[in-house]
Amino acid sequence: MLGPPSVPLGQALFMLDHDLMNALHSSIERHVSAWLWEHLAAPLMLRPAWLLPAALGLICGGISLSLSTRKPAHRSHRRS
Repeated sequence: MLGPPSVPLGQALFMLDHDLMNALHSSIERHVSAWLWEHLAAPLMLRPAWLLPAALGLICGGISLSLSTRKPAHRSHRRS
């Protein structure tokens, strides 16, 4: 993630480990489905490498914000 901003995710993963892309491709096709690689994972590999951590950070930040502003459950003050 410290490389130039225009480095695609696939190239960044290839720089980390040369066999990772082949292993990822074969494991997704073997364990899940071939369409998942073709329609979700392969286009994701063409996006900039910083986009995936940024998107996950925004999603996790939104979830934590919505959970922290939720009203507490109303409890009855009566004793049983």
